[in-house]
Amino acid sequence: MEKMTVADFDPAEYIETREDVLGVLEAAIEENDPEFLLSAIGDIARSKGMTEIARELNLDRAGLYRSFSPEGNPSFITVLKVLGNLGFRLNIERNAS
Repeated sequence: MEKMTVADFDPAEYIETREDVLGVLEAAIEENDPEFLLSAIGDIARSKGMTEIARELNLDRAGLYRSFSPEGNPSFITVLKVLGNLGFRLNIERNAS
């Protein structure tokens, strides 16, 4: 039997429009998993260009990559800055319960 290979999947390659970004953020928030949300924000940032975001926010590019890596733990301020740079902001609403 021939060995099957699977190509690496990079979500950042498929996030192109503002609607794509919003869809990814909404889906990640629905999961109610902070690590998944941070991963999604990192994917979105990479889709725009982490170097460009780092430059615009006056942050270290390598540090920004590390922050949104699976081992990363970005500060809340960094998350807010990146979301703002992407054209979004956090919104708080009350639980239905």
